[in-house]
Amino acid sequence: MPIKTFNLLGIQLHNVSYSEILNTIQRTIQNQSQIIISYANLNSINLSYTNEGIKNLFPKFDIVHPDGFGVYLGLKILFGKESPANRMNGSDLYGSLIQYGREHNYNFFFFGDEDITLNLIKSNWPELNVVGTQNGFNFDDSSLITKINQSNADILIVGLGTPKQEKWIVQNRKSINSKAIIAVGDGIKVFSGTKRRGPKIIQQLGFEWAIRLFFEPNRLWKRYFIGIPLFIFRVIKFKFMNTKNG
Repeated sequence: MPIKTFNLLGIQLHNVSYSEILNTIQRTIQNQSQIIISYANLNSINLSYTNEGIKNLFPKFDIVHPDGFGVYLGLKILFGKESPANRMNGSDLYGSLIQYGREHNYNFFFFGDEDITLNLIKSNWPELNVVGTQNGFNFDDSSLITKINQSNADILIVGLGTPKQEKWIVQNRKSINSKAIIAVGDGIKVFSGTKRRGPKIIQQLGFEWAIRLFFEPNRLWKRYFIGIPLFIFRVIKFKFMNTKNG
């Protein structure tokens, strides 16, 4: 049965649960096929809204899952009761993927962020089969792809940020032997244990962004102070225009 999708400002989001994504990864590895997975959060949707090149990357992915409270709210505004019942969060998905990978003895290759982050993944999860790493700042595509293929990684984690990671995956997927290629952005820090998330109550209320802003104000102030109101404005405008025309 095809996965239900929702169009949020031009991006088709798949209505999937954490377990459905993990089970799809398992089937893909068993069948020796390939799947590419990404996310769409408030920032990536804002970027794609004014950039057709970025927007056109997402349809090339097999699964694009909603990520974060902002997207959850946007879907509620547009689709009401028909929108996904549960809020998806990439950080929770990646945490589940760690446990799933350990249980199924999958081989992981991590590409992105800095060497110190990648080294922490190995030390924090000694039971996780980390068969290779590559930082996201100093690499050659040809050499990297050879390194990935020689590692026999089942799952390739790519954390370069949008749109760099999506472009890289789309351009190189056919040359890569890994069965699951997953764009995670800053979520690569979930694997290293260095992503600041705040207390559970903050997560449940949808204010994790405030924690990240507190620790990285110079990098994130524009994304949140300008990006959040702009996103909500665009969603409401889209709903108003479609109600008016329909």
